[in-house]
Amino acid sequence: MLTRTPRGSPNKNHLLARGIMLWRCIADDFEQMILVGKYDNAERLPAESEIAARYGVNRHTVRRAMSELAVRGLVRTERGSGTFVKTDKLDYRIGERTRFSEIIAAAGHEAEGRLQGHRLEPASEEIAVRLGLKPGDDVVRLEIVRAADRVPISVATTWLDGQRFCDAAKVFRQLRSVTRTLDYYGIVGYRRKWTRISAAFADAVDAGRLRLSVHRPILVVESLDVTSDDKPVLTTRGRFAADRVALIVES
Repeated sequence: MLTRTPRGSPNKNHLLARGIMLWRCIADDFEQMILVGKYDNAERLPAESEIAARYGVNRHTVRRAMSELAVRGLVRTERGSGTFVKTDKLDYRIGERTRFSEIIAAAGHEAEGRLQGHRLEPASEEIAVRLGLKPGDDVVRLEIVRAADRVPISVATTWLDGQRFCDAAKVFRQLRSVTRTLDYYGIVGYRRKWTRISAAFADAVDAGRLRLSVHRPILVVESLDVTSDDKPVLTTRGRFAADRVALIVES
């Protein structure tokens, strides 16, 4: 069991003793209870007044905690009705043509890509092999957070040939899409050559970007995309919030 149900009914002093903001403590507690199945999908959570009384806090603190749970993709709030658990997963299809924006739009959600960081760095041996470069050659590294309806879905580290795509960060920041960025460089119709899926636990950086608790399970999706004539164009290491997506590998 990766998480456990909090014991007892913590009061304000207990929360303060944990050294974390009150609203975050409450959000973390309810996150654990949802993940271990104490609340089912679509089940209504206790009223704000009940939660406030249980923790010895005001209703504003409870609302902040529920807002955080909504950002984490665990609940939805209906005005006048309450807050409901939302644990259904987004189907994320991986095939020869894997495009985040298209996948999210097809599921009826709004896709968003945000550049969190970038740098020019020497290619490691592994990245060089993937991209057909020599170890130490310059590569552009992009750190991208992707979201669906503003809920973070994945963090992706993408590497491209630094000589060919030296301004990739600037272009992506303007276009907010890898597909449109490659199109800017005249690359269309690129395809997925291979995908490798594994599991891990979120480190502090990924947890913060994905709005997860540290050490929550994530799905790691490594991939290589190539042009129509089978030349490497980019390689990616994506980390997906495991409780928000179901990966579907298409043949």
